[in-house]
Amino acid sequence: MAKRNIEGILFFLAFMSTIPIATWMIGHVGTQCIPDGPCLIPVAPTIMAPSGVLMIGVALVLRDMVQRRLGKSWSLAAIAVGTILSGAIAPPSLVLASAAAFLISELADFAVYTPLQRRRLVLAVFASGLVGATVDSIAFLYLAFASLEFLAGQIIGKVLMVIASLPIIALLRWRDDRLGLSAA
Repeated sequence: MAKRNIEGILFFLAFMSTIPIATWMIGHVGTQCIPDGPCLIPVAPTIMAPSGVLMIGVALVLRDMVQRRLGKSWSLAAIAVGTILSGAIAPPSLVLASAAAFLISELADFAVYTPLQRRRLVLAVFASGLVGATVDSIAFLYLAFASLEFLAGQIIGKVLMVIASLPIIALLRWRDDRLGLSAA
């Protein structure tokens, strides 16, 4: 029990850290930085995305792990706190888009992850991450810019991070089964 709770708190803190890190990355990390705009990274051949998308993909996975370790209530609390934090640190012109996209994408992730996670953890993380990444990208781009022009790069960047996490999730599931650390 204590080990599961400690891991859950660490996942919660890591989840919260993805928000300011993503915001910082957008302005400082990339192969190309647009003046008064985001820094971009390649996410596929000829497809660029703001570098912060990587951390948003990680956030979707970490929220799932908060729920796995601490339960639905903690997961929903993490979404609420993350929404407030996302709005609080976003540039003034993007406050509504950032907070709204965060809230609805994390709730969509929650809705997909919850029924799948007990029996098919890796599938649950992948499916909920794919849905969360898509919802986040559509909501943010539409609310911020009334355009879906950069949708592919946004989704690809987030989903790449979800996919990169899957071996770790599989290892976590294997370890949980061996140690009797069932999901919350």
